[in-house]
Amino acid sequence: MATAKKTLVIVESPSKAKTIGKYLGANYKVIASVGHVRDLPKSKLGIDIENDFEPQYIPIRGKGDIIKELRKEAKKASKVYLATDPDREGEAISWHLANLLGIDLDTPCRIVFNEIIKSSIKDAIKHPRKIDLNLVDAQQARRVLDRLVGYQISPLLWRKVRKGLSAGRVQSAALKIICDREKEIKDFDPKEYWTITAEFKKGKKFSAKLMEYKKKKLVVENKEQNDKILAELNTGSYSVAALNQKERMKKPFAPFTTSSMQQEASTKLNFNTKKTMLIAQQLYEGVEIKGQGTVGLITYLRTDSVRISEEAKAAAADFINEKYGKEYLGKNVYSNKKKDIQDAHEAIRPSNISLEPEAIKDSLSNDQFKLYRLIWCRFMASQMTAAKFDNLQVEIENGDYTFKTTGSKLLFDGYQRVYKSSMDEDKDKILPALEKGELLDLIGLGGEQNFTQPPARYTEASLVKELEEKNIGRPSTYAPIVGTLSERKYVTREKKSLVPTELGFLVTGLMEEYFKEIVDVNFTAGMEDKLDDVEIKDLEWKKIIRDFYGPFEKELEVADHAIEKVTVEDQPTGETCELCGKPMVLKTGRFGEFIACSGYPECKNTKPIVKTIDVKCPKCGKDIVARKSKKGKLFYGCSGYPDCDQSYWYKPVDKKCPKCGALLIEKKTKAGNLACSNAECDYKE
Repeated sequence: MATAKKTLVIVESPSKAKTIGKYLGANYKVIASVGHVRDLPKSKLGIDIENDFEPQYIPIRGKGDIIKELRKEAKKASKVYLATDPDREGEAISWHLANLLGIDLDTPCRIVFNEIIKSSIKDAIKHPRKIDLNLVDAQQARRVLDRLVGYQISPLLWRKVRKGLSAGRVQSAALKIICDREKEIKDFDPKEYWTITAEFKKGKKFSAKLMEYKKKKLVVENKEQNDKILAELNTGSYSVAALNQKERMKKPFAPFTTSSMQQEASTKLNFNTKKTMLIAQQLYEGVEIKGQGTVGLITYLRTDSVRISEEAKAAAADFINEKYGKEYLGKNVYSNKKKDIQDAHEAIRPSNISLEPEAIKDSLSNDQFKLYRLIWCRFMASQMTAAKFDNLQVEIENGDYTFKTTGSKLLFDGYQRVYKSSMDEDKDKILPALEKGELLDLIGLGGEQNFTQPPARYTEASLVKELEEKNIGRPSTYAPIVGTLSERKYVTREKKSLVPTELGFLVTGLMEEYFKEIVDVNFTAGMEDKLDDVEIKDLEWKKIIRDFYGPFEKELEVADHAIEKVTVEDQPTGETCELCGKPMVLKTGRFGEFIACSGYPECKNTKPIVKTIDVKCPKCGKDIVARKSKKGKLFYGCSGYPDCDQSYWYKPVDKKCPKCGALLIEKKTKAGNLACSNAECDYKE
């Protein structure tokens, strides 16, 4: 008796295949392509410029066995469904699979779903469609454009500067943004100003800041002005000139898009963009939940949309009504920043509202739990009512001078019952009962010198926000961009900040001079819109490439002739090599910066960079220095290593624990900012 043929379903990842296979049952076979199966060759440009930029796709090296298995399974299957991710990249993978497996593009072979749950998978199987060639062409246009830029400017940089460098359509624009910010910081001229504060008492102490003189904004620019104003304020009386009490509403934030999730995970969880996307992918593809098997916990993680399905809204409403009460259920409407783009997707939300984070905590890794809780709480909050505050604005006058202060009291927590964003800093500040016209007792008056501050350096979170606002790149590209800038040594990280290196400035300078459009923010944003139009308006993708390549080819020719070989000078450290007496210089290697002898290759003396922190080792009395582990993580250890192995993950301070005598470390806790380095001691301050 012949065995009934099965329906073959092809997805990208093995973990996704495992989750979906559980839902579809015995009549289906689900296998993974493990990402792309065809791509442009790595060893050459792979684009036939003379033949209207035709891409020359080849099977990816190392994928031979997978392709062989896919062909074998497709041949014996009754039907083949391509179930790759529901975005441009996923559509392109399905198109490549169809070409490799000989699937007719006019047949409904493509199935899509936004979340990996049984109902969505079953529904997708019932509604297959053709491969969307507009989505495929939108991906091809980006791939070809990026290849033309990267594979032709990068070799130029290798010849003119040094090997290992790269340039890219989005990468170079992002680097220019970081370099421009650093220039702003270096050129910033701080301005002096003074803040004058008065402290009063009526039952309790409260303070107010001097804001106006003769009803106009007052800026106190120097000590002379400060002292003159203080002398005037020390005479006369203080009275309540105005009271303005009103209710303030604070609406919840929209559910997560990819970029807002990356930003919030960076701020609240200290996750970099790469880590956030990796963990989100795990939550989407499925996690083994005790008693339930493998479960997809969130909807698709690459999305620009804040749209929520009616089914998800209804499920959230039922949950909120039952758990928190109907007074917490909101009727919020969120709109996308850009219309039409990727709106087939929803926002990132939990696939099953009833799977509360705490209930499945034991089935998740610590990082999975943190990110799932963040996504779950953000979505629930987006469906809840606004928080209500009682705000009291008070104006206090002394002659022509006006002081202002604000009191705030939370009346109803609303969405803040489940979620507070990194932008929610609301704290109760209760003022005493005041009446208009009443005199106040002044108990303190003083001025504080301040200086205006330069703009902050970009962090991964703020860079992602800037790229999104300027329409540069797409959510799926943000994590690779930051990773590439670090790998090429164009930027370094100081705590969370991205700091451009001299090499980063050098490459950006060359790009600005010879490839202005590539690093121009407006041009890059305009190009994104054109690439989106391939998907939305059926714009011919090769026309975009043709229009771009003509001027770009001329720029390449000019740059190749005009740029002379640039020598990147090694930075002297001021130290002398103890082996040969030549100067020691700063070098950059595979694992970061190190110190080496300038006499290389005759002298191969090298040593790591160490920074002292003015703390002595409690074991041997030598300096404690900052070091990096093999994985690049910062720690603090004795400079006498390997003879002394004293080390700390947190920065130690020159202060001993009063309970046990061990050094204190800088570690923020609920009890304070310092804690004992001894794991067996619970002292904090």
